[in-house]
Amino acid sequence: MKIAAIQMRSGTDIPRNIRAAEHLIKDAARAGAQFIATPEMTHVLNRDSKALFLTIKPESEDLGVAAFSALAKELSVFLLIGSLAIRTGERRAANRSYLFGPLGEIIARYDKIHLFDVTVSERETWKESRVYDAGQQAVISDISGVKLGLSICYDVRFANLYKTYAQSGAHIISVPAAFTRPTGEAHWETLLKARAIETGSYIIAPAQGGDHADGRSTWGRSMIIGPWGEVVSALDHDTPEYLLADIDIEAVTSARQKIPAWNTKPDFVLKSAPSDGL
Repeated sequence: MKIAAIQMRSGTDIPRNIRAAEHLIKDAARAGAQFIATPEMTHVLNRDSKALFLTIKPESEDLGVAAFSALAKELSVFLLIGSLAIRTGERRAANRSYLFGPLGEIIARYDKIHLFDVTVSERETWKESRVYDAGQQAVISDISGVKLGLSICYDVRFANLYKTYAQSGAHIISVPAAFTRPTGEAHWETLLKARAIETGSYIIAPAQGGDHADGRSTWGRSMIIGPWGEVVSALDHDTPEYLLADIDIEAVTSARQKIPAWNTKPDFVLKSAPSDGL
C-alpha cells in the first residue's frame, strides 16, 4: 500500500486551511497514495479560546467534515484527517480524528486521550484541557485489510496505548501532531522510533510546521517510520508538503516474530528497598 503524510501550516481561517489541505491531499492522491493522513488541527490552530469558539461548529455543521468526506469520495482514497476542533458544548470541544472511506463515509472517530497540559518553559505553558475534553476510547480500524490504530500528538508519550494497538493487531499507528519547536527538536523523532520499535508497527506522523497565525511555532519534520525503527520517509523542514512511502505488511509480521516485546505480559510487583540499604 502506498501511503502519504501531509505537512501543513494551519492558521485561524478555517476555509483557507481546508483549501490548503485539499491541495496537498489531491497532489498525494495523484502520486498514487491510497491512504492519506493530515496533521492535528488540520482546519484551525487558534490559541485564543474565545476566538476559537466563534468559528468552530458541532460535527453536523463542521465545514471540514463535509469537505473532507466529499474529497475522500472524489479521490476514492482512505483519508485520515489528523484532527479537527469539534464543538461539543457551549465552551467545550473535542480534538477529534476522522477516518473517511473511499465512498466518503466516516469509518472511525478518535478523540485525543492524553491532553497537552504542560509547562515547556517559563514562557511557554499549554493547558489543552481548558478547551478540550479527553477521549475515553482507543480506536482501531480497517483500511483494505490493513489495521490502523489512531492516536494524536501528545498520546505518543504514553506507550501503553501503542502496546494495546499492537496487541490488537495494528499494522499502522497514526500520530498526527502539532509538536512545539522545543519538544519537537528534543523528542519528536526519538519518540516515533521508540513507538515503532516497541510495537513492531509502521508509524505515520503528519505534522504541523512553522510559524502560525496564532503566534505558536511548530516543529514539522513529518515522518513515516518502519516496524524495525527505520525512517522510511521524512521531511527535513517545516514547510507545507507531502511525503510518500510504500509499506509492506510482511515487515510488521517479520519484526514481531523477531522481537515479540509488544506481546509480553510480565507478572511482577514493585518492591521499595529500605532507604538505609539494610
